Amino acid sequence: MTRQDDKSADSIGQRAQRIKDARDNPGPSPLRGVGAFGVIGWSIAVPSVGGVFLGLWLDRIAPQNFSWTIALLLGGVVLGAMIAWRWIDRERGRK
Repeated sequence: MTRQDDKSADSIGQRAQRIKDARDNPGPSPLRGVGAFGVIGWSIAVPSVGGVFLGLWLDRIAPQNFSWTIALLLGGVVLGAMIAWRWIDRERGRK
């Protein structure tokens, strides 16, 4: 083989390796970001709404000088933010 053939074979081999690497390790999908927003949103919304319903029930059953609904809504937001933060940290560790 000539020197030109060796260069062609090397470039073909390098190109094949790049294609294989791209197939084996695909980049992040744009839909992954949309999914992350969904998970984070639900992680905050579910505890918040649960806190509101529990607070409404407690306001009827055990009235206090403060509003159970507002207190548990804030507690649900804090709990949801902690859950979302933990999920984000776990996702960062996978990369």
